[in-house]
Amino acid sequence: MSTHAAARVAAPTRREQILREAARLFAERGFHGVGVDEIGAAVGISGPGLYRHFPGKDAMLAELLVGISERLLAGGRLRVSEDASGDRSPEALLDALIEGHIDFALDDRPLITLHDRELDRLRDTDRKRVRRLQREYVEVWVAAVRDLYPDLAENEARAAVHAVFGLLNSTPHLGRPGALPGRAATAALLHRLARGAFAAAAEPGARQDPSGATEPDGS
Repeated sequence: MSTHAAARVAAPTRREQILREAARLFAERGFHGVGVDEIGAAVGISGPGLYRHFPGKDAMLAELLVGISERLLAGGRLRVSEDASGDRSPEALLDALIEGHIDFALDDRPLITLHDRELDRLRDTDRKRVRRLQREYVEVWVAAVRDLYPDLAENEARAAVHAVFGLLNSTPHLGRPGALPGRAATAALLHRLARGAFAAAAEPGARQDPSGATEPDGS
């Protein structure tokens, strides 16, 4: 089990239960389609009782989207620090980063939907914080990708990381859970696809001439 998955085994607190149900309901019905009373009913407390934990739905949404951005960045940095203190290869570090993000993509699908639909509802300060955390997370990956593929230009590595995130974050669109292969098989498939994308990006291929047209190498 990965570090990310192991950390999630402990029983959730009441606050975490509220956030989990809020994320599920927001993803299913939209932010404005869910009332505080419905979130409360999902966790077995009265709607007004939620206000002991959160001042309102806006605060829940902010904590969900800022919180997952913080968690992904912290997990990425932890994997890098574990790699620096051990004997792991650049390949093993990239595998660890991919595994961590796959855990998120499979276990927190409502948060992906929320990010896509509701990020613009955050206050400006919270939205900027999410974007900053995401940029830092991308750079963790860019460094790991270029460590494994040193000939890959930085801008190409960054584009490849964004493309792989798009691939991994497609899980909410893969159909109902029962229509997918088992979790382990889905995780293995996503991992192979991600590694294949990075390997393809690093292969010698087309290059751009100054006019912006592409030419095959050796022409």
